[in-house]
Amino acid sequence: MPGFKTLVAVLTLCVSAQAFAPMTPVKSMSQTAAAPVALRRVPNQRSALQMGNNAKFGIFSPAVVAARAVLGDKTLNKLRGKGISLHSQAITEWTVYVGASSYQRGMLIKKAKNNGDELGFLV
Repeated sequence: MPGFKTLVAVLTLCVSAQAFAPMTPVKSMSQTAAAPVALRRVPNQRSALQMGNNAKFGIFSPAVVAARAVLGDKTLNKLRGKGISLHSQAITEWTVYVGASSYQRGMLIKKAKNNGDELGFLV
C-alpha cells in the first residue's frame, strides 16, 4: 500500500518537525496575566560607540606607538584623520561607481573602522 507508507512518512515528518519547534508555555485559566513591566529610560545615556581609549592591540600597534613617540599625539591624530578621510572618500567613490546605497556605504565605512581597530591602527 503506497498510500499507507506515504501517510506514515508524512506523520513522522510532522512529529520530528514539532520536536524542533520553539516551545511556548501554555497559559491555563488559573494563571493570571502578569502586569506589564514599565521600561525606564535613562536620559543622556552615552552610546556604546567609544573611540580611541578602548582600541585593540593588533599587528600594526607597535608602529602606531612608535609614530606617536616620534610625531606626538597632535601630529599623529592629524595624520590618522587625513588617512581615515582619504579612505572614506575612496569607499564613497567606489560605492557610487557600483551603485550601492548610502546605507551600504555607511556599513562599509563602519566595517573599515572595525578592521582598523582589529589591526591596531587605532591604538
